[in-house]
Amino acid sequence: MWSLRAAMPKRSVWRALQFDTLRLRLIKIAARVVELKTMIRIQWPTACPYQKILQVALDRIPHLVT
Repeated sequence: MWSLRAAMPKRSVWRALQFDTLRLRLIKIAARVVELKTMIRIQWPTACPYQKILQVALDRIPHLVT
C-alpha cells in the first residue's frame, strides 16, 4: 500500500489518501487479469472511473505486477 500511494503523481490527491480509501477506490475494482506468456494484461471495466490513475501507478511500480 505504501508503494502504491508513493507511485501516485506528486500533485495528485491520491498521494494523501488514507489506506482504507485507496483500498476501496482502487484495489476493490473488478478487473479481468489475463496472463500471457511474456506479460500480464489487465482489462478494466468500462464503468471504472479511476482507470487512468491506476494505470499510471501500475506503470511506475512494475515489480508489483509479477
